[in-house]
Amino acid sequence: MDDETLKTYAYVNISSYRVKAVKALKGQVKIPTQIAKDTGIRKNHVSKVLRDLKESGVAECINEEARKGRLYRLTSMGDEIVDKLD
Repeated sequence: MDDETLKTYAYVNISSYRVKAVKALKGQVKIPTQIAKDTGIRKNHVSKVLRDLKESGVAECINEEARKGRLYRLTSMGDEIVDKLD
């Protein structure tokens, strides 16, 4: 893992919500409602967590133009990070 990925790993690891969201996305594509249901995090918090993960390069939105049913997945950096979290 390079230094930038390690910094991002630390950023994800200090928040239980970010850790839960990243683990929920492991190997899957999900909408925020599914992530909320799987993790027990309220939907409004999931939206903020996904925005944070997107800005840090851990997750990406596949259909950004959609107003409802946006699909999220982990980036290659996110895949590397989630493997270290387990």
